[in-house]
Amino acid sequence: MSEIPINVLLTTLPSSPGVYQFYDSNDKILYVGKAKDLKKRVSSYFSKTHEIGKTRVLVKKIRDIKHIVVATESDALLLENNLIKKYQPRYNVLLKDDKTYPWICIKNERFPRIFPTRRHIKDGSEYFGPYTSMKTVKTLLELIKSVYPLRTCNYDLSQEKIEAGKYKVCLEYHLGNCKGPCEGYQTQEEYHQEIQDIREIIKGNFKSSLQYFKNQMKTYAEEMRFEEAQQIKEKIDVLENYEVKSTIVNPNINNVDVFSIVSDDLYAYVNFLQISHGSIVRSHTLEIKKKLDEEDQDLLALAIVEIRQRFNSFSRELYVPFEVTTEPGLKITIPKMGDKKKILELSERNAKYFRQERFKQEKIIDPNRHANRIMAQMQKDLRLSEEPRHIECFDNSNIQGTNPVAACVVFKDGKPSKKDYRHYNIKTVEGPDDFASMEEVVFRRYKRLLNEAEPLPQLIVIDGGKGQLSSALKSLDLLGLRGKIAIIGIAKRLEEIYFPGDSIPLYLDKKSESLKIIQQLRNEAHRFGITFHRNKRSKGAINSELEGIEGIGEKTAQDLLKTFKSVKRIKEASVEDLAKTVGAAKAKKIYDTFH
Repeated sequence: MSEIPINVLLTTLPSSPGVYQFYDSNDKILYVGKAKDLKKRVSSYFSKTHEIGKTRVLVKKIRDIKHIVVATESDALLLENNLIKKYQPRYNVLLKDDKTYPWICIKNERFPRIFPTRRHIKDGSEYFGPYTSMKTVKTLLELIKSVYPLRTCNYDLSQEKIEAGKYKVCLEYHLGNCKGPCEGYQTQEEYHQEIQDIREIIKGNFKSSLQYFKNQMKTYAEEMRFEEAQQIKEKIDVLENYEVKSTIVNPNINNVDVFSIVSDDLYAYVNFLQISHGSIVRSHTLEIKKKLDEEDQDLLALAIVEIRQRFNSFSRELYVPFEVTTEPGLKITIPKMGDKKKILELSERNAKYFRQERFKQEKIIDPNRHANRIMAQMQKDLRLSEEPRHIECFDNSNIQGTNPVAACVVFKDGKPSKKDYRHYNIKTVEGPDDFASMEEVVFRRYKRLLNEAEPLPQLIVIDGGKGQLSSALKSLDLLGLRGKIAIIGIAKRLEEIYFPGDSIPLYLDKKSESLKIIQQLRNEAHRFGITFHRNKRSKGAINSELEGIEGIGEKTAQDLLKTFKSVKRIKEASVEDLAKTVGAAKAKKIYDTFH
């Protein structure tokens, strides 16, 4: 660890491109970063207050700073990537991936074999990949096998051993799956021409193979060799069908890498599409765990270097959603319209789908992590002082002022807590007055919680705009809870979020998880309130229909409903059946009324 004070180290840093490394008191590397201007970038960590807690913790732990000066920002990017992978610092995004990806190997042999493998051996063989799915590898090899008969044996097919007649053709030769190079039935030149065609197919280029087979088919047809011509036609069909399935972009788009990114507070997802001859030949999404407040531009730049190295890509053109720093010599395209824009949008969709799948898996495998992420996002989006682990939402229900009721639903850790739901009959309000009703029910709810020393929520959501929010605030003022519980209102028309004392609403992104939780709360409160209101109105209507009969009171009406279950059955009952419950005199009155 350096004994030089941090402020001295900062003043001596050069204003050049480079990579900086932060170390703790145990000389353990904490963080690696790149900078266009080392002095300006590193000094920024110590010259401002950071909103992200992890950044504040990092800065407190820094005891030493080292740096490496490089010629350009692009060189800094590459060096940063290598150092992160080498040291895996605690506060850097995670780029490691423990998976062993499959490759297609063209073996370095006189008559090369082609097979899938997960081992990358430096023996002069060619490796294509890695692929993110073994299924893709098998599909590609099945295609190749259906078009080109290649050997599958592992014999040493040297010229001397073939000429000496050491080998005999096997069943694969008799089945037409191999042309018998082991007995000299296929020349090395012919075999290598097929290997060259296979290389092009693996890269996504079918044109040369299709042209070769079409010429061959034409020759066979002219020579009246129709059986061989038909076999060649079947191979052409296989190639064309496969190409149709894989070509979903403009065939003129060739040898291009496409990158897109979607992110939230905790993770970023970078999707990579590799385009060759109008076909998508590879797709992969990289999940990056954020450690500080990294920007999307920095994360995407880092991911591009990582993914291109991982998949051994040499494409010289990239499609990206915004300007990024990359290695020199690459052409950067930011598509605005047409086929290029469509392929970038496809990449973004893949990233979003991957993110959604991860969320779903997270809910099942690690619900606590999911809840923590949602709560942290809501705290940030709604500008709260603490995570809203306990949220309560209120909604009023009345139809033309009849049977006014209110509902309170409770969410804990982002999920409904139905045992805590409450219904309220409005007691002090006459007529359809939503504002006064809201004021009453909020007061009753929190007056009771205070009296019973029950825990208060971190957030109250009011179904309504500024008017309902103001009414709820009056009750909080009376109870001395103003400022102790966060409260917001949500207006239905445009899903505006209103805050106390702020006339300008907040508009959350329509796909925001915070908005979805608020909408779920509002919809659940509405459903719960409407159900209670409907039941109350139905019960009132039934009772009033029976109690409208002279001599029938509430007690008699309840006895009848208990016995017959519905007014319809009471209407259909005979005088004798009714008399068993209410006596002969009342039974006759009821029967005469309905008949």
